[in-house]
Amino acid sequence: MKIWVDADACPVVLQDILHRAAERTETLVTFVANQFLRTPPSKYIKFIQVSRGFDVADNEIVNRLKAEDLVITGDIPLAAEVIEKGGLALNHRGEFYTSENIREALNMRDFMDSLRSSGIETGGQSALNQSDRQAFANQLNKCLGK
Repeated sequence: MKIWVDADACPVVLQDILHRAAERTETLVTFVANQFLRTPPSKYIKFIQVSRGFDVADNEIVNRLKAEDLVITGDIPLAAEVIEKGGLALNHRGEFYTSENIREALNMRDFMDSLRSSGIETGGQSALNQSDRQAFANQLNKCLGK
């Protein structure tokens, strides 16, 4: 299993968790972003910088993804593509997107987008708290078998 990180929107605190997990489990973690991202020197941590543009990083991840690989993302359409390709998708709050819940997540995303388009202020997600970080680390460890 490889881990792919949609790094443009991945919180730094989760990147740190991923760095430590890569070293501890000797699992390859590849961060993909359209802006430079500093990563610690490691044979288990890679960085791919893609050109700027809509969904360029997402497309890079999907093109390289193999079945059973894990993708870390808060991007619901990307998660849907990952699931369709046989991969696992884990969001920043430690929740897996699955074939059972992805359709509902896409529908809610589209609904909220239509509300914002019509001028209704919907707010955004709250900042990650300690409980979210712990849930993420726990699910990552389960996935890695550690």
